[in-house]
Order: sequence, then structure tokens, then C-alpha cells
Amino acid sequence: MIRHHHSAFRHSRTIRRRAAAVAIAASAALGLAACSSGSQPATSLDPDADVTLTWWTGQADQAQTILEGLADEFEQEHPNVTIEMSSGAPSTEDLLQKLSSSFAGGTYPDISYAFGSWASELAGSDRTLDITDRLNDDPDVGWEEFSGAARATAQPEGGATIGFPAVVDNISLIYNKTVFDAAGVDYPTQDWTWEDFREAAAELTDPATKTYGYGYSVSGSEETTWQFWPHLWQRGGQILDGSEATFDSQEGVDALTFLREMAVEDESVYLDQTDTKFGQFFASDQIGMITSGPWTLYDLQTAGTDYGVVPLPGTDGDHTTISGADIWVMFDHEDPNREHWSYEFMSWLTAAEQDVRWNVVYGNLPLRESETETPEFQEQVEQMPGLDVMAANSENATIPRPTVPGYVNLSEAIGTAISQVLQGQAEPQEALEGAADDATAALEDE
Repeated sequence: MIRHHHSAFRHSRTIRRRAAAVAIAASAALGLAACSSGSQPATSLDPDADVTLTWWTGQADQAQTILEGLADEFEQEHPNVTIEMSSGAPSTEDLLQKLSSSFAGGTYPDISYAFGSWASELAGSDRTLDITDRLNDDPDVGWEEFSGAARATAQPEGGATIGFPAVVDNISLIYNKTVFDAAGVDYPTQDWTWEDFREAAAELTDPATKTYGYGYSVSGSEETTWQFWPHLWQRGGQILDGSEATFDSQEGVDALTFLREMAVEDESVYLDQTDTKFGQFFASDQIGMITSGPWTLYDLQTAGTDYGVVPLPGTDGDHTTISGADIWVMFDHEDPNREHWSYEFMSWLTAAEQDVRWNVVYGNLPLRESETETPEFQEQVEQMPGLDVMAANSENATIPRPTVPGYVNLSEAIGTAISQVLQGQAEPQEALEGAADDATAALEDE
């Protein structure tokens, strides 16, 4: 599941999900009292005063180099601003623990990269900067141009807005044309329903050649869980109601029953215990369809796989997908000058003119729809066909994953239940009810 820029540690979707587990150990430390940082803070805004910002990027190698160039450009345009930047930690997954330690020592940065799953923990630290009023007074920032899921992630639990979107993605349906052609099955379309999907998966499956119609993770990790949420959402279900897990609703049971029928009755699903093999088998023409994101496309190009991309199948015309939005979190040092220039820098960095030179050039999805018309994005589409479909699919990423403390335990509970059901070891309703009880208990403990 490694994105194509191997050396840049931010990109790994596997790491991103594994990093969520760090939140459990680190969240308790986030509330520790902070000491004052070394420099004397300003008491009133002076935009012309010299100011130094600390920026932890969570990046390495090519990604870091791109961001360094952009920071240099901002400094040239604003000579009074100095940006001290570093990756912040040995790997992105270590950033949350590093932040918690920095809160205790008063050495936390002005801006840091953060996985979206950390948003509530960081907001609960009382160290983040609330930029809601600034955004309301700044229509030129184009806040509504970011996807709904990205905006919601930056505003955990509907409270303060603690930063700007940094990286966005979503999952789409990727299909293997070689497998479809061999089976004589028509390619998926953007109007497919899940019943169309199930029927095609069954037709593509051939035990004699060990070919499967679909691949799904049963590791019990967040890979297992987040693939399930669109099925729940499209049927009208919810993950949570306040602090109560509600994924065991009838909508949830129906969604998991559908997947169970494919896996157990149709036997059309390759059940992957590792989170990685189903992508490899798809690339080598042994699986007909996977649901994945832009990080997969470079690997498919490298493997020479003949593939296509469409949005996820839908339910009653609803093609809701899931996004793993990450954010640039901004922190409060009670210094108006640092607050002002942190906001100005992030507003500038996430504007379309800069984002095409960061996310787009690097191979991520653009933060804003307007960027899809740029030469930079069109060049990436030529290199990785289907990236344009995934960018357009951002409009279907309207619901964020919960950013509440305890989500990690919730994910583990339902991920285990899904894995057991798809392997024929449990029934959907019973498994989901048990998982919901465990998840609710975990949420109440936070």
C-alpha cells in the first residue's frame, strides 16, 4: 500500500492507519500543561515585525524538498517572516507522540502535519489555534472549495477550526481490464449499483485459475473498517450518535450481510489477511476489482496493469465514498504576530496556485476542484490514468470519519467483527451488536 514516492514517509496509507494506534498512548499526554516558549510573545499585532514560525511538515525527501522551496518563496515575499521547518519526527506516525511531548515542554511548533484521526486529540490539548473567525472574515480563502470531509476533519466534532486541509484522497472502484476481458464481462460504469458489482464479481471469479472478482482486507485493521463505511453511509446508517456506536443499526446489518453473501455464498472475494496481497494480486491479473485510492495508481502503472477507474458503486443513486483527509494543524502561542503569519502562510500554501506545485506535482489529489484544469494536473493524469476520476470523486467525500477520542478502539472492534463475518465465523447482526457494545464502552472511557 506504499505510495509511489517510497522515501517520503508521509504517504503510506498503511502507516497512516497504523499511526492511529499511537493516538491511544499519546492522547492522555496531550492535556499536559505547557510552559512558555523561549521568545517573548507579542501582545498586539504588528504585521511588519520580525517573526519566526516553526513548521513540522511530516515529510521527507522529495516532498520535503518541494515544501522547502515553497517556504523559501514565502519568505522572499515576506522578508520579516522566517520559517524554521523540519519533518518534526523520524516518521509521520511518530508526530503525535512528539507533539504531546512538546506540549509538556512548551516547545510545540506553530504548524504541524497531522493525520485526520488525530484531530480530536489535538483539539482537546488546548494548544490549537481556532481560526474559525478568521476564515469567516476571509472569503477570498475559498474555504468552501475544500471537500466536505476535509473541512469537517479540520473542525473536529463540529467545534473549533484548528487548521487547513493538507492532503485529501478517497477510494474509488478500480477494475482490471484484462480480467474483465477474459471473462467477457462489461466494464463498470459510474452508474453501477452494488448489485451490478456483486453480479460482475461472481462472473469474474474462476476457481480453476484462482481468479477472484473482488479483494477485501480481513486483517481487522483500519483497512478493513474504512472500506465498510461507504456501504453503511450509502444505506443511510451512521457510525455514531453522540458517544454511542450505532453501526449495528439495520443499515449496518444489511451492509455487512451484503458483503458476507459475496464472500461466503458467492465465494467471489479474495480475503486478505495482510492488507497488501489483494493489491498485488490485482496488479498481476488475479483479482478483477478493488476499492482503493490514488496511492495505488503508480504501482499499477509500474506493474503494467491494464486498469480503469470509476466512482464507487451506489445505493439508490448515492455514491458516497470515504476520504482520509489530513490537516495542517495550527497551534496557539498567545502571540498575535505568530498567529497572523501562521494563518497567512497556510492560506497561501493551500491556495490553488501553490497546491498545484505541492500536492499535484507530488502525485496527490488536488485540494481544490479548480486545480483539475491546470497543466500540472493534466500531466499527472497522463502518467497515472484515473487520477482525474478520483479527483472528481472528491465531491462524493461528504462525510468524515469520526475524529472523536476512542475511534481507534471503535475501528478495532468493528474491524474484528467484519473479518469474522466475511470468513464465515459469525453472523452480521450478532457480530455488529457485540462490536458496538465494545466501541461504546471504549468511547465512554475516553
